[in-house]
Amino acid sequence: QVQLVESGGGSVQAGGSLRLSCAASGSIFSINAMGWYRQAPGKQRELVATINSDGRTNYADSVKGRYSISRDNAKNSVYLQMNSLLPEDTAVYYCNAAKVATAAGYRYPELWGQGTLVTVSA
Repeated sequence: QVQLVESGGGSVQAGGSLRLSCAASGSIFSINAMGWYRQAPGKQRELVATINSDGRTNYADSVKGRYSISRDNAKNSVYLQMNSLLPEDTAVYYCNAAKVATAAGYRYPELWGQGTLVTVSA
């Protein structure tokens, strides 16, 4: 069974930085896109950033210039470097993997991590 395991959340003051990591466990053959989404209290989940298997990236306007997404295909991992954090970045951040194929031939249209809390204080 494939799972996404996140790490790196925590509390930081405004202007600080955090780095989130997410690794897919299991015998992975390929993952199309990986990304990060977030959900703030009382709000809907929103896209933060995505990265395709060929390295193409996409960012929400609210994080452009402050966040950087990267992935290590050999480790089936995706990372999110968050700089110049703002209080409005406070949310639970979720890792996402799209079109996951395992070595045994199973296919998962989409997988989600359990979420990691990022709290930014003013």
